[in-house]
Amino acid sequence: MPSPAPTPYDAIILGAGAAGLFCAAVAGQRGRKVLLIDHADAPGKKILISGGGRCNFTNVNTQPDRYISANPHFAKSALGRYSAQDFIALVDAYGIAWHEKTLGQLFCDGSARQIVAMLLDECAKGGVQIALGQPIGDMAHADGTYRVTYGSKTASAPALVIATGGPSIPKMGATGFAYDLARQFGLKVVEPRPALVPLTLGGEETLFRSLSGVATEVIVRAGKTAFREAALFTHKGLSGPAILQISSYWRHGDPVAVDFLPDTPAGWLTTAKRSQPRATLRSALGGLLPDRLAATLAERLAGDKRLADQSDKLLAEAERRLGAWDFHPNGTEGYAKAEVTAGGISTDGLSSQTMEARKVPGLYAIGEAVDVTGWLGGYNFQWAWASGHAAGLAI
Repeated sequence: MPSPAPTPYDAIILGAGAAGLFCAAVAGQRGRKVLLIDHADAPGKKILISGGGRCNFTNVNTQPDRYISANPHFAKSALGRYSAQDFIALVDAYGIAWHEKTLGQLFCDGSARQIVAMLLDECAKGGVQIALGQPIGDMAHADGTYRVTYGSKTASAPALVIATGGPSIPKMGATGFAYDLARQFGLKVVEPRPALVPLTLGGEETLFRSLSGVATEVIVRAGKTAFREAALFTHKGLSGPAILQISSYWRHGDPVAVDFLPDTPAGWLTTAKRSQPRATLRSALGGLLPDRLAATLAERLAGDKRLADQSDKLLAEAERRLGAWDFHPNGTEGYAKAEVTAGGISTDGLSSQTMEARKVPGLYAIGEAVDVTGWLGGYNFQWAWASGHAAGLAI
């Protein structure tokens, strides 16, 4: 018995995450007949756990320079045509209350579920058909038509959108499916790696693990990039917003420099020696840093000697090290703890205006699956909305 003819659509979107849902809504509301497929049993799973369950849905400071890509200019077009303010207007239209935290980060007052419900409502307005809990089977492309088998069904469309994300947070069902699919169609993939991820310490630096739970504001640097936010010591190494940010720029084998005292003036230690000669380095640091951290750093630098018993040269060296303490991470905590994936489908093969593959008409890639990775703080969601919007207008 011949297999039934596939159900025709204008577009098939793979992945019901942030980018896929938004792309489907935009295309559906333009009158396109859209099928949105996901192997997960519920839509927007990463949205639901983001921002501690309150979804850091965008950042008012969104600029292209807050994104990492082999082509740093690629994100400009989509971000310019669908801004943080555009998404805020949509959130406001649904009466979803929100607040701004540090550094332009916007969160729901209530729950991330409100964002998922809004996206599903937008899809419903466009008549989008959503198939959940449906693993993708065979995929074929011939005569300008994409044919997708999912579960026991088959669908066809002139447009196929890859919106299946990257392998970060595998417990949520994340995989490298997008890369396999891209390669199947001849697209290049920039080596993926965990990003926005804690760093691990080994060797002599394992002693810092005893500071697990201690946090302090720092400036952290890798190469020419620096971030000022909180760093947190963990039982495996270093975490906290500053470390997650710099992890996207860190390369294995490179050091990470931490300025533990970003607000102290040059020469503060020799000044302290004159005004408090009987003080030790530990007590001098104790007024500026958490006690356990002050004790550990002082022990590595000067023991318990009084400042008066140390030369100005030694104190200047201690000050220098406290302002640029080199850590040598031996790795990261991997995709399991990575908030996003850096690398992905190469932008070289995509149109920055439409997200369509240049050499494969009708094939699109959006969101985290693409080699565009934002900073921590809502930037990756804004890329999902902007790239989804660009493709949604094109299909």
